Amino acid sequence: MDDIRLVNVFASESGGGSPTPVVLDASGYDAERMLAVARHYGHECTFVFPPQNPAGADFRFRFFVPRQEMNMCGHATLGTIWLLHQTGKLSGIDARIETLSGIVRGVVRQAGTSEEYVEISQPIGVVHELSSPAARQAILDVLGLQEADLLPLPILNATTSRMKTLVPLRSTTTLDALRPDFSRMEAVCASLDSTGLYPFAVTSIPKRRFDARQFPKASGFPEDIATGVAACALAFGLVAYGFTSLEDGRITVRQGRAMGRPSEIYVRFDLPEGTARPQGCFFGGRVTLDTH
Repeated sequence: MDDIRLVNVFASESGGGSPTPVVLDASGYDAERMLAVARHYGHECTFVFPPQNPAGADFRFRFFVPRQEMNMCGHATLGTIWLLHQTGKLSGIDARIETLSGIVRGVVRQAGTSEEYVEISQPIGVVHELSSPAARQAILDVLGLQEADLLPLPILNATTSRMKTLVPLRSTTTLDALRPDFSRMEAVCASLDSTGLYPFAVTSIPKRRFDARQFPKASGFPEDIATGVAACALAFGLVAYGFTSLEDGRITVRQGRAMGRPSEIYVRFDLPEGTARPQGCFFGGRVTLDTH
């Protein structure tokens, strides 16, 4: 597979981050071939095509995991924009991307410096409480938790691009020790109209730092190393919980540590000056070539 490049997204230290295979010119690929690549690598993969509407976008991305095509994959989008920039296929630092979720805007920040990172846009978050005691108990059961392991707060469903179920835990120790029953994960997520459980713990409110883990509904692997769209959903949930506000600075979500792949996702709200309602948010992180 000589036409596939590997990048690493969100790494916070050596050995961290989420590997992402990318095909920069997938013009000759059909769905079965893209699915085969995802099954071979076992990760979310990006396939780059010319835009269907050149006036409105620079590229079209399709995303596959081992079991299916995805409407949107945040970290794969970040990694692919960075690679397009590195290879000169993206002439500037801004990109407009067609996805099945709609147009995504991306930008390479601090390009060419040691602090270079990429961020992309997400729509405004929608959050609602899961008020059903039966749903709450099903989540506890599949995660192997007791009620005492949770903060005295509601479990929330939140979404920007995909629905995630936010489970507020009392400690990072409990978070790291989770051993879910993966045989029941898909059914529980389906019952919640969610694409994954996203248990999290507060690390530092003053520093706006939180730890999380993502257990997807049906991706072909049991846990994600780093999940940008889930971090965005969490950001809007954190506002609903009162842990942060729209006016506060960048939120850092740490993920992947329990998998031995420590990662950091940055989230900031898109709050135009003089307004009280965000237009959405941006999430981002650092990208490197994967040399493993």
